[in-house]
Amino acid sequence: MTEALIAALFVFVLASFVGFEVINKVPPTLHTPLMSGANAISGIAVIGALVVAGSRDLNTSVILGLIAIVLATINVVGGFLVTDRMLQMFKKKEIKA
Repeated sequence: MTEALIAALFVFVLASFVGFEVINKVPPTLHTPLMSGANAISGIAVIGALVVAGSRDLNTSVILGLIAIVLATINVVGGFLVTDRMLQMFKKKEIKA
C-alpha cells in the first residue's frame, strides 16, 4: 500500500469515528435541522462526483463517482422530503365549517 492510500484510509476512519460521536450526542429534536445542512453537503458531493464520473475512460474512479452520485442524490432527495414533512407539521390546519 502506498503512503497516500494509508493516509487517506486513516483520515476516513478518523472522520467516521468523529462523525459518529458528533451525531450520537445530538438530541432528537435537532436531527431534522442538521439533515438540512447535510443536504447542502450532499449537494456538493453530487457536484464533485459528477466531475469525477465525467471522464471518458471507464475505470475505478468513474465507477466510484457514479456510485457517489446515486447515493448522494438519494440522500438529498430523502432529506428534502423529511424536511418538507417537518415543515408541514408546523402549518396551521384549516378548520372545516
